Amino acid sequence: RDWAAKGVRLAGVETVVAEGFERIHRTNLIGMGVLPLEFAPGTNRHTLALDGTETYDVEGALQARAHLTLIVRRRNGEITRVPMTCRLDTADEVAVYAAGGVLQRFAQDFLAARAAAPSPQPLSHEGRGASAH
Repeated sequence: RDWAAKGVRLAGVETVVAEGFERIHRTNLIGMGVLPLEFAPGTNRHTLALDGTETYDVEGALQARAHLTLIVRRRNGEITRVPMTCRLDTADEVAVYAAGGVLQRFAQDFLAARAAAPSPQPLSHEGRGASAH
């Protein structure tokens, strides 16, 4: 199942905009570093007349369940601002997404823990000689 999210990310997609998300797919998107955004009720690709030729930007402070704005730029120069709900639902999901995905988050946590750990002490060989009895 996670290949649906992997394929999206490998295709260079950074954000998925949808009317809703299946729970596991949303989690997998976040794990791959893809931002899930949800239309407000009554708004969708049809009501906005999206045809796939647009370019998009996202504005707003990235927080759990934040209200963000999708900036839609059409080929004719028209710009539409669409209110969206950020579907990063918890602070941990925000942290995973901000890190670039679950693997990047794991690497950051591992490196931080390693940097915080005390340096190993060199082994002392004093007093370790063979005794002659």
